[in-house]
Amino acid sequence: MVLPERYTRPAIILHWLIAALMIVNFALAEFSEAIGEDYVRFMINAHKSTGISVLGLVVIRVLWRLTHQPPALPADFKAWEKRASHIVHFLLYFLMIALPLSGWMHDSAWKAAPEIKMYWFGLFEWPRISWIMALEPALKEQWHSVLGEVHEIMGKILLALFVLHVGGALKHQFIDKQRELQRMW
Repeated sequence: MVLPERYTRPAIILHWLIAALMIVNFALAEFSEAIGEDYVRFMINAHKSTGISVLGLVVIRVLWRLTHQPPALPADFKAWEKRASHIVHFLLYFLMIALPLSGWMHDSAWKAAPEIKMYWFGLFEWPRISWIMALEPALKEQWHSVLGEVHEIMGKILLALFVLHVGGALKHQFIDKQRELQRMW
């Protein structure tokens, strides 16, 4: 079987859309506290909606990837570069799924969740996770705290992997003079 030289158009669109939403979501998380009390709820709601959107798009991306062969890594990649690429991609996919799930669970454990509904970009109510909402209040508060920490730590790890991924692509394109960006552009 001859592998394609480029990713498919749907894979490319999903890649860049997910990347853009991740950047927006990181900015929403980082600046929500600094923006002021009047806009903090808007920023948090936008962060939640964007996270759920990323989750859905990543699931579509994974399903696409399982059914469409990606291009092979260039033959002149060193063995450690190929291994590192596979590890980083696996961790990126894992975190792009685990991070929104942990945020959704964190939100579901919020003590005000029963009173303050969650909406996807204000269009329709997004359900909370019922088994978490049904927890005894003290346990739910503990879960809220733990899940918030887990969510924040995973966000920092995802950011580091994102930077590593972009840095690797730029290194191959501009230092090694390989046509790396053309595969996903």
